[in-house]
Amino acid sequence: MKTILTTTLLTATALFSVNGALAEEDSIIASLPSSPSLSVSTVPPNGDVNPYGVAFVPHGFPGGMLAGGDILVSNFNNGGNSQGTGSTIVRISKSGGMSVFFQGPATGLGLSTALGVLRRGFVLVGNVPTTDGSCSTIQQGSLLVIDRNGNQVASLADRNTLNGPWDLTIHEEGNHAQVFVSDVLSGTVVRLDVSVSEQSGVQVKSATQIASGYLHRCDPAALVVGPTGLAYDAEDDVLYVASTGDNEIFAIANARKTNHDSGMGTLVYQDDAHLRGPLGLALAQNGHLLTTNGDAINTDPTHPSEMVEFTKNGKFVAQMPVDTGGIGGAFGLALKGSDDEFQLAAVDDINNTLELWIVK
Repeated sequence: MKTILTTTLLTATALFSVNGALAEEDSIIASLPSSPSLSVSTVPPNGDVNPYGVAFVPHGFPGGMLAGGDILVSNFNNGGNSQGTGSTIVRISKSGGMSVFFQGPATGLGLSTALGVLRRGFVLVGNVPTTDGSCSTIQQGSLLVIDRNGNQVASLADRNTLNGPWDLTIHEEGNHAQVFVSDVLSGTVVRLDVSVSEQSGVQVKSATQIASGYLHRCDPAALVVGPTGLAYDAEDDVLYVASTGDNEIFAIANARKTNHDSGMGTLVYQDDAHLRGPLGLALAQNGHLLTTNGDAINTDPTHPSEMVEFTKNGKFVAQMPVDTGGIGGAFGLALKGSDDEFQLAAVDDINNTLELWIVK
């Protein structure tokens, strides 16, 4: 059931009417350089295109093929641009070099935006495959577990809780973690409670569906539409969900410990003037949320492929395009850093590039 946070939204509006709009220095997007600091091709030697997921490798990651500060990007399409058949994760080094970190079977996997890195040496990536690039052949998929040397060591699959893993976010607590996953084929969100060690790998201890009811359907342009971006606020124990088809952002309270399904949760941002099918989602160090518009909903050719910044209370802050020349270019994004210095990475799946903004 959808709950609208009327009181909080009115309070936020009153606050801004008294104090004025946010100053530019309070906005992540307003602080970005006009052009990316780095733009790197994400097309590997096998020709995979349509980059979806973006994840920073954390400092302290235990070596192998990756180093802290590297950026990983997952590809959804193969070299023939057939959706749901991409099989590679590429690594972008801090100097801007691109190399292949992981390559799956030649038949393709459809590696989704569900891409994350565990500090103890593992990478998680969702796959939502098709046999011919059409939604009629889309399959349930799974979460692949890849070690630090780019080898797949496990596949996490459950017909009841992992049904088209489309995006994920991770909250780590030492050798335990909560992995939140949005399922595009069922319109649900699940929490996987896992243990992580070099010896045992990633072991699922429990799986709990914590949200449901988000619009999900096939789409002639986007292949499939459903809940996508997830951002977890550990301080308040709130999981934010970008529901592409609903064109809205929701909040799930007590996400880390709840044992029940909260439905769609609380509606925190509804804005047809700026939202156009939100996909990726990230929580910034200033407390704001950033999402990317995939342009599958409420399309506006004068505002293509945009990143949108807004407050947790649903107040629009700023927007800017990832690609000024085409519709549907924005998908995954990730943030890293502190108030003094941060990096914002986003994929442009029109040009098949990773765009990186560095603010010091």
